[in-house]
Order: sequence, then C-alpha cells, then structure tokens
Amino acid sequence: MKLSVNIRSWFKNIFTVFKYCALLLLVNIKPVYACPVENNHIEITINGHTLSTEVAADLNSHMCGLAFRHVLPAGKGMLFAYAQDQIIGFWMKNTFIPLSIAFLNVNGEILEIHNMDPNHPTHRYISSLPARYALEVNQGWFDKNGVVPGDRAEFDLHSDAEVFRYKRVTK
Repeated sequence: MKLSVNIRSWFKNIFTVFKYCALLLLVNIKPVYACPVENNHIEITINGHTLSTEVAADLNSHMCGLAFRHVLPAGKGMLFAYAQDQIIGFWMKNTFIPLSIAFLNVNGEILEIHNMDPNHPTHRYISSLPARYALEVNQGWFDKNGVVPGDRAEFDLHSDAEVFRYKRVTK
C-alpha cells in the first residue's frame, strides 16, 4: 500500500515538472505574425498610379496571402496569379488590414472590385467571372485613384517568367 502512494506521488510530481517546463517554453516562444513565404515583387501601373506588389504565384503564397500582417504600407499590394482563368474566392481569416480586391482577366482588365472587411473573417469575396489574377491593396486605394472595372492593370508578364509560374506543392 505504501509503495502505491509513493508511485502516485512520484507521477504527480513528474507531471507538475512537465507542466511547468511546458509553460516556460510557451512563455519564451515568440509568435509568428507573418506567413513564412517569400514572394517576388513587381510593379503594376493602373491609370498612371504605380503599386509595388508581391506576387503570390504558388499554393503556399496563395494560402498565406496578407494574413497575420497588421500593416500594408501605402503604395503596396499583393497580386495573386493563377495558371488559368477560374472563379476565384478570398476571405479575411487571420487578416487584420481592411483591403480592397480587384479581379483581373488574363489581359489585366479589372473585372470587378470588392471592399473586404477584416471584422467578417469568414465572408467570401468571389469573382463573378473567371479571372486570372486578383490584386489586393489597402481599402480605398482603387476609389482614391479613380480605378474602376474596365480599367487595365499594366505589368510585365515576361520580365521574370518564374514570378508567374504557378507551382504545385508536393508532399
């Protein structure tokens, strides 16, 4: 009987030690606020206004997008490139910045623009027509610069073929 009590006490003490070690580890771990994806950059011009954009051209960068960021500097954005025209859908899960999104066809023509609300992280913003690209910018950038559907985003698709190569991630 005495051996049983000692074993229980020993396991209880070991559990307590593990619990405190785990707490110490958690306290010392720094949270990650940006996805660990490095994207190439290109410049996009719309109606004479230039944006410096990251290019999300593979599955990892598509999944990451602008999530976990708290600031998108003025004049910056993210261009999502797809291998073919398709209906594209976005949401604001883990995205803290109010954004506007434009869906573009293969020629860079803006098909539609939506304002996206970080307070509604599960709301879906879906292109009504098949699109090749989606361009995210700070909310209000399109309005401020007089950009409307039918305008054309100009960017050099051939300057860096790797930028626009959609890569599938294999596991």
